[in-house]
Amino acid sequence: MSDAERLLADALGAARGSDVREAERALDRLVVGDPPTVDAALLARLVRAVGRLWPRGWQPVDVTRLATRRLTPRGARLLRDALAAQRRAQAGPVPAWFDDQLAELSAAWDTDLGWLDRRADGDRISALRDAVDALVLVEGLPPIAPLRPPPGAPAAAAPVKAPSGASRMLDRVRALLAKAESTTFPAEAEALTGKAQELMARHSLDAALLDATAERPDRPGGVRLGTDAPYAGAKALLIQEVAAANRCEAVWSDDLGFTTVLGFPADLAAVELLHTSLLVQATAAMLRGRAERGKGSSRRTKGYDESFLNAFALRIGERLRAATAATDRAAARERDDDRLLPVLAARSDAVRERLDQLFPGVTRHRLQVRDAEGWTSGTSAADAASLDVGRPTRRAVRPGR
Repeated sequence: MSDAERLLADALGAARGSDVREAERALDRLVVGDPPTVDAALLARLVRAVGRLWPRGWQPVDVTRLATRRLTPRGARLLRDALAAQRRAQAGPVPAWFDDQLAELSAAWDTDLGWLDRRADGDRISALRDAVDALVLVEGLPPIAPLRPPPGAPAAAAPVKAPSGASRMLDRVRALLAKAESTTFPAEAEALTGKAQELMARHSLDAALLDATAERPDRPGGVRLGTDAPYAGAKALLIQEVAAANRCEAVWSDDLGFTTVLGFPADLAAVELLHTSLLVQATAAMLRGRAERGKGSSRRTKGYDESFLNAFALRIGERLRAATAATDRAAARERDDDRLLPVLAARSDAVRERLDQLFPGVTRHRLQVRDAEGWTSGTSAADAASLDVGRPTRRAVRPGR
């Protein structure tokens, strides 16, 4: 082990401990080390640590999301760029989705020489501290559910099959939801979101019937959606309700700040689009409701907001599931296809089987109402929002310990 590697190991060990003074002393020793060798040791260990994440279920967007949550802005930027540095050394096939994520994150790497100083903004001491914290974070991450074959795996080279007609349909849905978010008329927003849900539900049915006759049918996949503070539980509940209305299952990992949604490709696309739009609508309605309470109110805003968002999520979920059920009934009458219900049932069973496989132990999270006014206002806002669907309420869940 070189001197630089030993200094780095000491700094990492101290950073993981509870002695703040020892952590600062270890960092000081790292600061006075030879910059080129210290930087090389840092980069090599960071690249190795990042590379070990991919077989453990992590994806670039997951790492960046958590880094943004737990590190300083510079620390998150250092780690994001380290993803691009690791990509150069990645052996074996690398799937297109992996490179697409790196591009979307603007992860960039030029040369190794002087890499830390170029990102230090003139403050090398703070940059070293941020780099050490990034390493502590990456090396301490637990395995998570693998949703796609990782880089280097033989299956990673296989292209992801896009549902037929998905691009055109999703463009129409995005346009409808954008109008729903921008309008000041609740009735118009409801009609626009309801139409979007209908389009997605019909596309899901088309994809299910087409896939049932395919030589290599789809298997359930997954996506992870962020659930950052404040009100992470209410955001997770909204994702779960939207997922349930679109034949998906959702599991909330509150300690990692995301919800995993499992389902078939067309349904996952619907959940991502609809959840994003409804969160915008719910937040706007919550802020309006908060303002209407008046500045003289002595009631706690946090309790009102959380109850509002929980009620909004549950009521929207009911309306969404009702809209999906209506679309299913209409499609069954129009198509007169005996395969439809058995195909849908089989796909639901496949999603639940995937859930049990990836999350063998889950715990249910009991919903608490802390503010009756917020609950009533949230329910009313959901009724005035967008959709037309329903089904009984469920609780947000997360992996058991």
